[in-house]
Amino acid sequence: MDINIKEKIGIRELVEFVLKGGDLVTTSSNDYSAQEGTRIHHLLQKKWPATIAAEVDLKGKFTHADHTIQVHGRADGVRYADHLPSEILEIKTSPVAFKDLTTNTLELYWSQAKFYAHLLLTKYDLPQLKITLIYYQTTTKQITEKSVTVSRDQVKVFTKNIIASYATWLDLVADLHRQRDQAITQLEFPFSSYHQNQHELAAAVYRTIASQKKLLVEAPTGTGKTISTLFPAIKALGAGLCTRIFYLTAKRSTRMVARDTIKLLHEHRLNLHTVVLTAKDQIIFKEERDLADEDNPFLLGYYDRIRPALLDILQHEQLIDPETIWTYARKHTVDPFEYSLDISLFCDVVICDYNYLFDPLVYLQRFFTQPDPHYVFLVDEAHNLIDRSRQMYTKEISSAALVPLLSQLKDQPRRRQRLIHLLERVLDSFDALKITLQKYHQETLMMTEAATDFNKRLDTFCEFTSDWLKEHQQDELYDEIKDYFLTAHAFLKINDYYGPTFRTRLLVVNDELTIRTICLDSSHLLADSLNLGGGTVLFSATLSPLPYYREMFGLDDDTNQGLLYQLPSPFASDHLGLFVTNDIQTTYQKRPASLGQVSATIYQLLASHPGNYLIFLPSYSYLEQVVARFNRDYPEIATVCQTGTMDNEARTNFLANFVANPTSSLVGFAVLGGMFAEGIDLQGSRLAGVAIVSVGLPRINPETDELRKYFTAHHRDGFQYAYQLPGLNNVFQAAGRVIRGEDDVGVVVLIDQRFASPRYTQFYPPHWQHFQLTNSPQQLQLALKKFWHQHTD
Repeated sequence: MDINIKEKIGIRELVEFVLKGGDLVTTSSNDYSAQEGTRIHHLLQKKWPATIAAEVDLKGKFTHADHTIQVHGRADGVRYADHLPSEILEIKTSPVAFKDLTTNTLELYWSQAKFYAHLLLTKYDLPQLKITLIYYQTTTKQITEKSVTVSRDQVKVFTKNIIASYATWLDLVADLHRQRDQAITQLEFPFSSYHQNQHELAAAVYRTIASQKKLLVEAPTGTGKTISTLFPAIKALGAGLCTRIFYLTAKRSTRMVARDTIKLLHEHRLNLHTVVLTAKDQIIFKEERDLADEDNPFLLGYYDRIRPALLDILQHEQLIDPETIWTYARKHTVDPFEYSLDISLFCDVVICDYNYLFDPLVYLQRFFTQPDPHYVFLVDEAHNLIDRSRQMYTKEISSAALVPLLSQLKDQPRRRQRLIHLLERVLDSFDALKITLQKYHQETLMMTEAATDFNKRLDTFCEFTSDWLKEHQQDELYDEIKDYFLTAHAFLKINDYYGPTFRTRLLVVNDELTIRTICLDSSHLLADSLNLGGGTVLFSATLSPLPYYREMFGLDDDTNQGLLYQLPSPFASDHLGLFVTNDIQTTYQKRPASLGQVSATIYQLLASHPGNYLIFLPSYSYLEQVVARFNRDYPEIATVCQTGTMDNEARTNFLANFVANPTSSLVGFAVLGGMFAEGIDLQGSRLAGVAIVSVGLPRINPETDELRKYFTAHHRDGFQYAYQLPGLNNVFQAAGRVIRGEDDVGVVVLIDQRFASPRYTQFYPPHWQHFQLTNSPQQLQLALKKFWHQHTD
């Protein structure tokens, strides 16, 4: 039900919202269906005589109770006789045979045309009009035509009923908004006073929304970023400065923080609807996972049950999280994922992952097909967005999966000949590219252009397969074919964005070719997504240097200038002891020789003040080397280590070791940029300090180095943009684990002499300017002891 409940609406959307019934059948080929439908429309329209006008715009205005509803649509064709309309022609396409179309599908087809007929009959004051439905079956190219003649009175009653049904939903929305705005007017800040910097941040957020600007905020830990952004945004909502708030996050944990903040505001008499959206594979019922759509009871008859399901939850719940969705979805036997998306249409606040705005494959089309300056975007932990967005626009496809699929298809070629032929052509294209690599004795090649010929053959396969899958759902290899189709479709979709900021990488592994479309710079794509809304706030505890992030978010040009705001830390600077070891080198070549120094430095932390410590290293291999040396040197010290295969339970068990008021010391070893480097909260005595070994540079590989070359070619410091700043942000995040509350005290030791160089110190945030440089183990030992002496009761 991709519709916003507004007084201005498209006729097709209106008819579908009121009348759509039956099953919800998910499809992976909507793009191809739409493209094919458009092509067929143009093909048929070209054959029409001059008496038929194509793509006729139609508009109308209806008054019902307190609502003035404006409708708009476009008739595929209108035949004229003596300058008066005599017939409406409506084209519909799908792979299904006309005789197999459901009753509801036909009802929707005819209803859309009847609505057009009402507008024309009223405009020209005619008694009746002929309607012709032209149905084109895409798999057989068979055309079926059916005609009816409708009277002016018939379609007048029909449209009146449609408008009346829709108006009941407008009444519901208006009532919800009235209650919401009254509550927001009376809503007060949920704490007795603002913390340091909170009021300034909240005021800046409100001004940003009011002016529909974009604001980048570095707000250190303890600022209260979530309440300081959500509270003013909700106040702006109540003042009519925006219509919907999207709170976008990178992790489930931050979505839960946003949910809990909304819950707190509800405890202070807030009255609005919030939905927390969750990935499909995490929210559908277990019993749905292995069911085909046609066997899934939560999809069968979905549209027959969704309206009462929506009314039920909207009238009884306000904070709608996954647990709430599951309860009502089971009660009404509707799919919880699709249900959550339909619920979002009625919600004032939508809490969701970055994907739902920024990912071109899964963004919320019901909201983001057209810009709406009254949408507000609050982007939490925004430092994650650069890498995440590059990943969204990077896709690959390999011949490794194609070869066994073709072999299986050929075992039973019946009904698959065309499919086999198209896949063989795709495989031929893989081989042609592989020969290019072999010719130059290379295993990998980076290109500035897309693999155009390959993409054309892949597109032909996808265009055919999108219809084939609909007709052969019982095929034994349906799942395997669908999986390869989805991979191919995603690859081609990303290639639609190909331009100077992309590269194509060819890579041969085990004699099979992988083609990767790589996004080097997603800034313009992020800017396009952000421009789908109005007021936008991107915030994080670590956005240093701010001008770099503004550029990476595409907000650095004259017409789209992002405002910068850097807040000081709300905590006393002397609560954090920050030490840089200027006598230890941890570059890749120097690591074996400095293992003993690193081990001894870690021990100095414990010797100066027993407690729990986290040690962060840039890779698992280096972590294992340091752990082995530390355990050899200090076997009496308890250690725990992050591994590359940790699940949520293992993560919880790891953190459980960090108890408050420990009676003995514990050292935890973890990876920079990993699950323990951000998003964990070990307050008070649960964590005494952190050591960060090396500056955290990403590993050198062809793709990261291509990123360096790209920025160098664009007159930037390529090493800084590709390696240094991404690594430094991981350092800032890891160091941020230490001071989590105003009473916390702890130390951070940066173990690498590069941390002392101006190349790095120039980017230290204001609350790091008091760092101390140590040039020997003795200096570090004295500095640590002095710090703890000053902060020990």
